Amino acid sequence: MAIVDLYPTSLRLLGRPVLVVGGGTVAARRAKALLDAGAHVTLVAQLLSAPARELADAGLLSWQARAYESADIAGVWYVVAASGDTATDALVAADAEGNRIWCVNHSDAAESAAWTPAVATVEDIKVAVNAGGDPLRAVAIRNAIAASLESGDLPLARFRGTGEGHKLNPGKGRVALVGGGPGAEELITVRGRRLLAEADVVVADRLGSRGLLETLGEHVVVIEVGKTPGHHPVPQGEINAILVREALAGKRVVRLKGGDPYVLGRGGEEAIACREHGVDVEVVPGVTSAVSVPAAAGIPVTHRGLAKAFTLISGHEELENVPHGSDHTVILLMGVGTLNRSMPILEAAGRGQDCPVAIIENGYSKDQRVTIGTLGTIVSLAQAARVRNPAVVVVGDVVRVSPLAPPELATANYGTRETIRSFS
Repeated sequence: MAIVDLYPTSLRLLGRPVLVVGGGTVAARRAKALLDAGAHVTLVAQLLSAPARELADAGLLSWQARAYESADIAGVWYVVAASGDTATDALVAADAEGNRIWCVNHSDAAESAAWTPAVATVEDIKVAVNAGGDPLRAVAIRNAIAASLESGDLPLARFRGTGEGHKLNPGKGRVALVGGGPGAEELITVRGRRLLAEADVVVADRLGSRGLLETLGEHVVVIEVGKTPGHHPVPQGEINAILVREALAGKRVVRLKGGDPYVLGRGGEEAIACREHGVDVEVVPGVTSAVSVPAAAGIPVTHRGLAKAFTLISGHEELENVPHGSDHTVILLMGVGTLNRSMPILEAAGRGQDCPVAIIENGYSKDQRVTIGTLGTIVSLAQAARVRNPAVVVVGDVVRVSPLAPPELATANYGTRETIRSFS
C-alpha cells in the first residue's frame, strides 16, 4: 500500500551539516543536490564511485573513508542512508530516529522517515513530486510539470516579493518583443509563451495571438494598442513610451505582436526606444504571416522548378522595382485595399495577366478563406467575394502548387474556395 501520510515541506540547509552514508551513484546524486542547497556534506564510505570521487577530489565535501559509525550522526541536521547495504542503511535510519533527525533510507522506502522527491527547477521555482513510492512515476510527472513551466502553459509570474532579489524595483524591469505568429495560439514559440506566463504587462496588437490573452492571470495588465488600416489610435511614439514607462516601473513587459516583430512590425523602432532609455529588451522571433499564411493554403513561397526567391513588400509600397517574372514570388501584406493599383503594375512588369494570384484571408483562423485567380481577374474576384484584410496576397507560379488551385489555372477564373487548414 502506498504511503499517504506525507507532509510536504522544503528544507533550508544552507550552512548546515548533513550526513550521506554510501559512495555509490545514488549517494553521489544526493550529495550533489545537498551541496547545491548549500549544506556542509560529510560522506562516509569505504569506496567511492566515479561521481562521488569527483566531489571529494574537488574538495566540495568531507569524505570519511571507512564504515559507518553511530557517532557519525551527532550534530547533523539531515541524513541520507544510501550505502546499498540494507543492514547498514537500517542502522543509519535507526540511529537517526533515536536522535530525532530526519533520514532518507534508500533501502526501504516504506519504512523511511523521509522521501527524496523528483525535483524540477525552472528559474527560482522548485517542484517536488512524490508518487506513492514509485520513483519512475514521480520522474515522469516531474518532467511533465517542468515541460509545462518551460513552455509557459503553467504560470511563472510572481505575485509577491520574497526577498530583495524578487521585488519590483524601478529601473529593473524588462521588455520582450514577442512575435505571436499568424494568429493561432499554437504557433507562438515556446520562448514567447513562457515570457507571456511571466508578464506583468502585455502591450497587445490587434493581429497578435488574441486567444493567448485569455490565458493571462487576473493580475496582468493588458494595454491595447492595435492598429487598423488608416486608423492608428495609439501612435507608434506613444507605444514606445508605454514600453519604456512600464519597464522603468519595474514591470516585466511583453509586447505581443502578430507575425514576427522584425518583419514589417516596427519592432526595430521599439527595441531602439527601449535601449535609448536603458531598458533591457529581448526580441523573440515569431512565425511571420508572409510565409506561414500562404502555407496554410498549401502554397510554398519557393518551390523547385517554379520559384527560388521571393520578395516581401507592404501592399502600400511601390512595386516597380520588384524582380520581373512569375518565377519570382511576390508576397503583399495588408495589400487588399490597393489591389486595383498593384495588380496592373505587376502585370505590366512582365508577368502578364495569366500569372496566378492567391489571397488568403484570416490565415490560421476558423474564418480563413482563400481566393485564387490571376493578375487579370483577381481584382474583380476579390470585389465580388468582398475580400478584406487581414490578408496575404501571393503572386507567382507557386500558387499552382496549392491543392485549391484547379488544373486549368493558366486560363480560368477560379473564385473563392474553402480553406484547407484552419485553427479554431
